[in-house]
Amino acid sequence: MDSPNSSRETAQDLSITKTASLRERFSIFGIGILVNTFVINYSFDYLLYPFVIWKRGIFKGGIIMTVLAGIACYLLIIFYDWSKKDWLGIETVKGLQKYEGNSKIRRFASYVLKRSDAVVMLFLSVKYDAFITTAYMRHGSYQFNGMSKRDWKIFFLSLLLSNIYWTLAAFTGVTVIEYAWKHLFR
Repeated sequence: MDSPNSSRETAQDLSITKTASLRERFSIFGIGILVNTFVINYSFDYLLYPFVIWKRGIFKGGIIMTVLAGIACYLLIIFYDWSKKDWLGIETVKGLQKYEGNSKIRRFASYVLKRSDAVVMLFLSVKYDAFITTAYMRHGSYQFNGMSKRDWKIFFLSLLLSNIYWTLAAFTGVTVIEYAWKHLFR
């Protein structure tokens, strides 16, 4: 027969297991955000993208970067599905559609995410990239089950939208820096 202390120890063990699981989820999320934001996005978007646009021009550079972005985003989808971990919180954010709290930013995001797929795609494509847009718009949560025909359509359309936006942004930035350099330092 179990002693009273035995049931307390079991409850403590369950509590530790739940805490470790929550701690593990936050660790995975934190590392995923840091790696994706600083290693992948910043180096790609703020270093490589403007450099290629500057060297190759808006059209050739835009095409080169769209191809590179497509490869990078597809590899991220493969890794995301393989790891079966919500390392960016994408699956968690799917739940943001139901947010009704006081945060204006979260309410706005919830409002946008409740809109049609086209509005969500445009919002996520401009704000993020084809990987995040596709992962978010896939049906179901925590399934990590590859790409359907619908997902491929979302991926390519988002790739096009995000890269048109980012090519124009990088070209504008490069042009402003070149103009300032010529007029302020010569």
